[in-house]
Amino acid sequence: MKTNKILTTRFIVQTGVMAAVVCVVTFFRFPILGSKVHFANTMCLLAGLLFGPLSGGLAAGLGSFLYDALFGGYDVIQCLITFVSKFIMAWLCAKIAYSGGANADNKAKTIAASVIGALSYVALYMLKTFIYQKFVYVLALDAVGAVMLAKLPASLINAVVAMIAAPILFFLLSPAIKKLKAKESL
Repeated sequence: MKTNKILTTRFIVQTGVMAAVVCVVTFFRFPILGSKVHFANTMCLLAGLLFGPLSGGLAAGLGSFLYDALFGGYDVIQCLITFVSKFIMAWLCAKIAYSGGANADNKAKTIAASVIGALSYVALYMLKTFIYQKFVYVLALDAVGAVMLAKLPASLINAVVAMIAAPILFFLLSPAIKKLKAKESL
């Protein structure tokens, strides 16, 4: 009788290692067009593509949470919001990439999954910005709009970078991951 355990050693290790990668990659930022671009969103999408919705989502959420909590100077509520939004981004990307029982080898589906995952994060980030500006900082609606408009270009630049880089990295790394999984099943 075969048991289907979720918390296998492989699941825990791959989730933890990818969470560490997400956290570390968040440190590396470079300026472009008056904004800062980073590859954290790329790694979050990659986590979903490589490891599926649950492990990838947890890795994206935990890695981003750890960065915000330990190095970002954010309060617990904002760290939890980051966890949820990054989890959703990777989870949604993986759900689309693996829909229909397929693996994520379909290039068009993988690209579409990355685009939708990245744009979902932009939408969630804009929603968080709206809620914080309107209800926490109690700004007038026109000021809230100005803040959101100021944050949108950086979010979109990061999303475009993630949409391009995550599928490329996935197709470069997935053969090695498949080999490891094949050896593990022997």
